[in-house]
Amino acid sequence: MEILSICPICEGKQSQAVLICEDYTASHEKFTIVSCSSCGFQFTNPRPKESEIAKYYESDDYVSHSNSKKGVINSIYHFVRQFSVKKKVKMINALSKKGNLLDIGSGTGEFLNAAKENGWIVRGIEPNEMAKEQSIGNFQLNIGSQEDLSTLAAASFDIITMWHVLEHVHHLNDRVGELHRLLSQSGKVIIAVPNYTSADAHHYGKNWAAYDVPRHLYHFSPNSIKQLFIKHNFTFVKSYPMKFDSYYVSMLTEKNVHHKNKLFSAFLAGLKSNLKAKNDVEKYSSVIYVFAKA
Repeated sequence: MEILSICPICEGKQSQAVLICEDYTASHEKFTIVSCSSCGFQFTNPRPKESEIAKYYESDDYVSHSNSKKGVINSIYHFVRQFSVKKKVKMINALSKKGNLLDIGSGTGEFLNAAKENGWIVRGIEPNEMAKEQSIGNFQLNIGSQEDLSTLAAASFDIITMWHVLEHVHHLNDRVGELHRLLSQSGKVIIAVPNYTSADAHHYGKNWAAYDVPRHLYHFSPNSIKQLFIKHNFTFVKSYPMKFDSYYVSMLTEKNVHHKNKLFSAFLAGLKSNLKAKNDVEKYSSVIYVFAKA
């Protein structure tokens, strides 16, 4: 384990524990989430070292890597993903003319493949070998490793996406700085992350599945993610809700806590969360943020 002695966003040196959460996916170990005393940013601390984190992803329950359709929740995930991928392609088409697209944390490649079929020139980065092999084998995509980011040309991408990936990155400031280097002057960075200020997060507390310790190293609020990107010379453009996430995260949480699928309870929690967020995009369970160079 490693301990962060300063806040990744404001470099404050004081923090306090706010939650102790269980890793329901792989290890069943307990991990502490702390809040920076200066800016309020929340992060997992202590956390596994980068060289040790891989074992916490080794589970069929980690569906974005395994692509498993085992069980009701994973089946629902795959059904919803088909719809979500189409919405993501529509979004990038609205934000930029078709050009070069980089998807960091491209998983098993469904989004990249849909963008390619829509006319985008696509490139993916995926550290998990099993997911990378699936995306290459199934879709013949151009997928590199995390180390390949530094070899890509500056200002070479019109759209860069990270769908539920930024919260996993050990070197947070280095990664956001790299996004700035790789983005074209008129390009857009699209970041999707869970939102711990949502109603479903408050409802479930420490058991909220989107805390997903220790794989989620950081826990963003709308304010903290904007602080991070402004620090690296980005400007905030707009945000979009991810309306399905409240239902999916609630289903995972109910299963984790009760060890069985409680679909009605999960649906009710997800619906209540979305209704409370109806007039404020940045109150949804997960939020998509769009940034441009300042």
